[in-house]
Amino acid sequence: MPTPQQFLARVKRSGAPAAALLLGAEAYERRRIREAMLALYPEEAQARHDLNEISLAEVLDDARSLSLFATDRLIWVVNAEATLPKGRSAVADSDVEGEGAGDAAPLEHYLKDPTPGVSVIFEASRFDFEGDDKRKLERVRKFYSAIPEVVELRKFSSLDARREAESLIRRAAFVMDEDALDLLIDSLGADVARIAVEIEKLSLYAAGRTVGVDDIAALVADARAGNVFALVNALGRRDRVRALDILDTLVREGDYLPLALAFLSSQFRVALAAREAGLKSAQQIQGHFTKLGMPMWSSRADQVYQTVVKFARPQLERALRVIYKADRGLRDTRPDDRIVMEQFILELVG
Repeated sequence: MPTPQQFLARVKRSGAPAAALLLGAEAYERRRIREAMLALYPEEAQARHDLNEISLAEVLDDARSLSLFATDRLIWVVNAEATLPKGRSAVADSDVEGEGAGDAAPLEHYLKDPTPGVSVIFEASRFDFEGDDKRKLERVRKFYSAIPEVVELRKFSSLDARREAESLIRRAAFVMDEDALDLLIDSLGADVARIAVEIEKLSLYAAGRTVGVDDIAALVADARAGNVFALVNALGRRDRVRALDILDTLVREGDYLPLALAFLSSQFRVALAAREAGLKSAQQIQGHFTKLGMPMWSSRADQVYQTVVKFARPQLERALRVIYKADRGLRDTRPDDRIVMEQFILELVG
């Protein structure tokens, strides 16, 4: 089963396949494949169909028809999930109904003798590979089992998202602080499609200067967590005054305070594990957790190391107990989240 990169390399080397299935919800790779495929065909040789609107048989009829304008054609088919067979259990499992719902026999028959020069690309983007979606995605895969070329579009890991973001920044020819890049990736959940859009906007804003954390927090809609990162750093430095100032900013801007505790909990847990492992530098921390299957980039490793340096093991253990106590306080009936967080800061660094 080819990766998106392998699929595009194969298309470039050997030409487009008679049919392919793009399976999964990851939007960035899907868009890249689509743009690369469209670039291979003139506009008059391209067609787009939606299986919520027409049947699979009609799509295949189009694939069999001869064009007066081009011998090679690309047929892009969206909402491939709509072809799943109808039925009481099937509909309940798939949560999709479309005009094209039916069986896979026409597709199997077509692929035994596909039209030369015609490539039909099916896009199934509604379901993901995790949770409840996984079973539904497997039903889609089974329905399209006659297609040998299946490209899985899985979500990027944080490390892969960072690598792709670094590549996009280089191509956009501007500079971003590592802490700012960390914030961009974390605040957008390593969603590379959204990261790419924000990098494009930031490249216009940068105008030859370095983009920092403040720029991300101000310009990226979902990066209000930038103040949370600043709070983590202030507590890591045991700077009570700065931590209370940042808390004031978080409250005024309406940020979700339990999010701060989530970041803090992660920071202190990793720092405690690093101290227990006897790690003495950011490089050792990065290498240790990467080997354990927790990829960590250098700036994150440095943040953890600074926390290890500033907090002894008993202090880290106490910090986790204080975080747990604050988390319970935020979940209980209370007059104000701010009071709980102020008590947390004072108890932790007072």
